[in-house]
Amino acid sequence: MCGIVGLFLKAPSLEPQLGALLSTMLETMTDRGPDSAGFAVYGDTAAGVKLTLRGADARALATVVTRLEAATGQQACAARARDTHTVLTVDAAAADAVRAWLADHAPEIDVVSAGRRMEIYKEVGLPAAVADRFDLAGMAGSHGIGHTRMATESAVTTNGAHPFSTGLDECLVHNGSLSNHNDLRRRLRREGMRFATSNDTEVAAGYLSWRMRAGDSLEEALRASLTDLDGFFTFVVGTRTGFAVLRDPIACKPAVMAETDAYVAFGSEYRALVGLPGIESARVFEPEPAKVYAWERH
Repeated sequence: MCGIVGLFLKAPSLEPQLGALLSTMLETMTDRGPDSAGFAVYGDTAAGVKLTLRGADARALATVVTRLEAATGQQACAARARDTHTVLTVDAAAADAVRAWLADHAPEIDVVSAGRRMEIYKEVGLPAAVADRFDLAGMAGSHGIGHTRMATESAVTTNGAHPFSTGLDECLVHNGSLSNHNDLRRRLRREGMRFATSNDTEVAAGYLSWRMRAGDSLEEALRASLTDLDGFFTFVVGTRTGFAVLRDPIACKPAVMAETDAYVAFGSEYRALVGLPGIESARVFEPEPAKVYAWERH
């Protein structure tokens, strides 16, 4: 089942409304995934790297951040708490050392995402409740993607919720199922990719990050996935400046898009798009099977 939404703003004037628009779209997809939800927002560019951390609660995260600052000398880092998540901004050169310290000394803390612009938030619960917990409606940015999950093949956990991120400012949401993800996970680990869960969507995210790390554009990486990934899927992908959609060659999962001069929007169903400004004059279409739709903003 599951529901996907995505919004890529062409008009900077809409950026203050990104979170509010994405929140409404996400809540509309509740029937497709009521057990957990998550979203990624591309907002202000940090001077360093933003690490989105998840812990048991804000107090536990604050304690870990204090220990981290003392151990690594990152006293200048900024920490912004949102419920069970904290966005920690660190010097780019220190990001790997900070992640290594967290893995060794605070394994109970998950690093949900890393990037100069991207922040990811996800939790168990109804989409509207998850959006409210993290104040999605109050967030601004150029683009964002969201996912509502119905865990038909795995446990209802926060670690199983989308989006998944395996590269700086790179994230993916997925509706469908991959059949060769275990083999691909082993191959990607030999290439240095790291995975935190057994979810097939994280493998798809890792595959795209691996291809782009080798020099592919987002569009080229998605084209290659049509050969290397087995199964059925709809992907919506975000990068620091890009937004893309791909359906597998069979395209059995529902998908609809709308484009105007001001934005590009994606929803698993059209009703997720009806509240967008100017939707009555948008070009509304169903993305074709095995065709990459990609937009970049510079």
